[in-house]
Amino acid sequence: MNIDNLISAIILIVVFYFLFFIGKIVNDLLHREYHLTTELVERDNPALSLAIIGYYFGLVLSIGGTLVGPSGGIWEDIIDLVLYGLLSVVLLNISWFLCDKIILHKFKMSDELIRDQNQGTGIVSCAISIASGFIIYGAVSGENGNIWTAIAFWGLGQIMLLLAGWVYNLITPYDIHAEIEKDNVAAGISFAGVLIAMGIIVGHAAEGVFHSWAENFLDFIITSFIGLAILPFIRILTDKILLPTVKLTDEIVGQKKPNIGAAYIEAFSYIAASMIIYWSV
Repeated sequence: MNIDNLISAIILIVVFYFLFFIGKIVNDLLHREYHLTTELVERDNPALSLAIIGYYFGLVLSIGGTLVGPSGGIWEDIIDLVLYGLLSVVLLNISWFLCDKIILHKFKMSDELIRDQNQGTGIVSCAISIASGFIIYGAVSGENGNIWTAIAFWGLGQIMLLLAGWVYNLITPYDIHAEIEKDNVAAGISFAGVLIAMGIIVGHAAEGVFHSWAENFLDFIITSFIGLAILPFIRILTDKILLPTVKLTDEIVGQKKPNIGAAYIEAFSYIAASMIIYWSV
């Protein structure tokens, strides 16, 4: 690395952290119902910690997508980083509200995070931000696209996350909303694995060179629906191969103390499958 490249890298890192700080301020302003320091330090709120960690990770992924690809020169790189970085902050925060109003629509997420310190809700909120971060990363990192293609792929990605939540509700014999509202952390972990896995697959579908809507939209739909189609099979395989001596549903909701370890294994199965698709498709 020569001195010019090193200086350019330092400048971009500084701009990146500036945008990250803006993302933090925006999140703080949008959530005036709590004071972050009070919740994390004085109340030791683990649920909000999970949600905030996911949001920060989502910020890193989404803003980081603007750094991917060939350089157009330091000034063009800075302009792209600022423009798409600010767009990423907006889209990531909208994703959180979509989760609140649609994916977990049977209760108010902020109440569960603050009043009840519900870690099941915290891990789902964390997963939504990470999944949306992967989607935004794919949407802004491709070549030949523009701000409108980025917004369009993000919107399509949110629809696929909603469909993933709907499919998962269908294949599980219990009410996900009810279990999460009852502070069932295991149910939240399993659901989080589905959301992150879908985010990885959809983000991958949005990556690459943008040729035309006819070509890229078809590729996006095919890859995304492959992800949706494997959800039932992954749950069956987890039950029969990774946890052959127990029934997954019984471990998560059928006992007095839900089995968080079993939930981690289920979540891992979905994420591992998404990575295989990422490498293969």
